[in-house]
Amino acid sequence: MTHPMTILGSLAERWKLDDLTPVGSGLEFSVYSARNKDGRAVALRLAHRRFDSNANDPQVDTRALLVQEYEITRHLTAHGFPVAEPLELHLAEDASSPDVLLSAYVPDDGSDIDSFALGELLARLHRLPPPRRLVPVAAEGVSTRQALVARIRRRWAETGRHVADWPAPPDPALLARHLSGVTETALVHLDVRSANIRRSGGRVNALLDWSNALLGDAILEFGRLTEYARYPENQLDPEALRAGYTTLQREGLPPGTAPAMLACRLDTALMLALVFLSEAPDPTRGPTAADHARELADALTKER
Repeated sequence: MTHPMTILGSLAERWKLDDLTPVGSGLEFSVYSARNKDGRAVALRLAHRRFDSNANDPQVDTRALLVQEYEITRHLTAHGFPVAEPLELHLAEDASSPDVLLSAYVPDDGSDIDSFALGELLARLHRLPPPRRLVPVAAEGVSTRQALVARIRRRWAETGRHVADWPAPPDPALLARHLSGVTETALVHLDVRSANIRRSGGRVNALLDWSNALLGDAILEFGRLTEYARYPENQLDPEALRAGYTTLQREGLPPGTAPAMLACRLDTALMLALVFLSEAPDPTRGPTAADHARELADALTKER
């Protein structure tokens, strides 16, 4: 495999970039900052490898994720929605070489997030038309509802590999019934948290990382937000988020205990349990997160 820094060096020369500096790294990607010939700050998102695997997602095509990021952010930029504007997408001819997305670099002052304003922004997102012909990577080729049922069951089984006396999974027919009201009318981000929010004075400058995006609705988005808000580092105030959201979406949101919301929360709770049990093991958070997922499943089962 061609060394990533060799690829970056070649692309930096082609794109006339200077001051290449690492700024972050995750499961599938690393991010570098640089400056172009006009002195503008840019960011390069580099895939670690073409195909990846982890406890939550056993088959990850990083090229598909970069192409999706490029298409979604190009679409949202055209609609004036705050994202990192995509500039270039480099897809390597050799499958052993990494793919790279070049985007505008969005500044961040580290201020506390204004959750009310963030809720208003998410309402704007959900009112925009989704990109045409978008087939989200996370949907795995099926409808959003089918994808949610399949991954709840898959992640439930995977969690059971790490937790003793793990019970049988929720009935898939029950899950499907509770999720039957979830629509595919909007683009939902599904990874809204501090690490993916660039801001100044608490206001959002850009929502980053659209890898988890699906076609869905507010129930799906807020199911995830409710679970993310349990962790202080995500800096989310669920009540302020709801209040901000409903200033533009007057029909309101169902409570967090509504069956559809419980199912969407379970999807997120299992994902977080696997993060803390396997991907980033935490001896306290892991078992606690698994217990919480089990409690949500129990509550969901009672909603017949």
